[in-house]
Amino acid sequence: MPKLTFHYGWVILVTGLIGVIGALGFGRFAYTPILPSMKEALCLTYAQMGWIGTGNFIGYLFSSLMGGYLATRIGPRKVISVSLLWVASSLTLTGFADSFEFALTMRILTGIGSGGSNVPIMALASAWFAPQRRGMATGILVSGSSIALLFLGPSIPLILGSFPSSGWRVCWFFIGGLTFGIALWNFLFLRNHPEEKGLKAFGAESKPSPSLSLSIVSPSMSSLYRSPILWHLAAVFFTFGFSYIIYMQYYSAYLIHEVHFSTSKAGQYLSLVGVLSIFCGVLWGSVSDRIGRKKGLALVLWTQGLSYLVFGLLKSDAGYLISTILFGLTAWSVPSIIAAAVGDAVGPRAAPAGFGFTVFIFGIGQAIAPPIGGKIADLTGSFTSAFLLAAAFSFAGMVGSFFLPKSPKPCAG
Repeated sequence: MPKLTFHYGWVILVTGLIGVIGALGFGRFAYTPILPSMKEALCLTYAQMGWIGTGNFIGYLFSSLMGGYLATRIGPRKVISVSLLWVASSLTLTGFADSFEFALTMRILTGIGSGGSNVPIMALASAWFAPQRRGMATGILVSGSSIALLFLGPSIPLILGSFPSSGWRVCWFFIGGLTFGIALWNFLFLRNHPEEKGLKAFGAESKPSPSLSLSIVSPSMSSLYRSPILWHLAAVFFTFGFSYIIYMQYYSAYLIHEVHFSTSKAGQYLSLVGVLSIFCGVLWGSVSDRIGRKKGLALVLWTQGLSYLVFGLLKSDAGYLISTILFGLTAWSVPSIIAAAVGDAVGPRAAPAGFGFTVFIFGIGQAIAPPIGGKIADLTGSFTSAFLLAAAFSFAGMVGSFFLPKSPKPCAG
């Protein structure tokens, strides 16, 4: 009987998924449920809350380009492990914040570590999985954010309730400690390329394409960053970054302060996003493997734009639930499809740098949106207009997706 073999690419996916839990799930999205308690304890305005969120994205913006470049040059494993250690340290230090300025500084540092780890993690799928499996692989990786939300939704309110005066600080210490363990796990099990295990990419043909192999061994950074398709993908990614972060940044604050949900009920809704979005990356990544990246992106961005419209306009429990479901079913699909599309366009060796470039542009959208959304809330006394703005950007990204070139035919990458 033929001997069954287990491809190490699956270990890479599981390890990368755990890395995403630390890099984004804890590094970015823990801020959402902790935010209302931090606001009260530090006497923050909505605009300041937005700037603290922007600080995280400025750090992410700074490191995404450099993290992708360094991963291309010295290997993803070292960059990811050190960056996750950086995230763990800054999360822990956030628990000592006693002012707006200190909290802002810590969120910037966390963003630096998040970008330095998440970008190379996502690019690993291009190295370990052939193009026809790439969307599925990147989809598995992005589900780490969903698992983190599923965990944070009930655990953060529990900690806040157990420590009435200092619960938000305990929350930062807790997730910081968990992220230290995640950094160690990634260092132990990640590998840069299948060749290190004597393997070829999972799903690849037995003989890789000579022309492709030659073209991606030593990518020219200048030519890479002038690529029209990378700029197009980055522009679509920008609209996602701008729109989704307004929704996620102010999701809990809107439900608690404007809709008057209890902290636990808002946490339950956030957990629902986590539950629904666990498989959204795999689903839509696989869909993009079949129908093409541009159609997959367009469908996802249309659904998300509808979610933001419903959240802002349909002010009822049914509206909030429908919005949560629509977003949860598509939440992290755009990054998975973009990561796969970048791998298709530039090949696995250049994928960390290429994806880092698109994330850099995406990060600009993330950085400028929170203070805009917060300022709108301060001026109008409501988040409704901010959510409508998010919907407009999402629909713009949908239109832009239709003008992307067709995905290249799968080849052994």
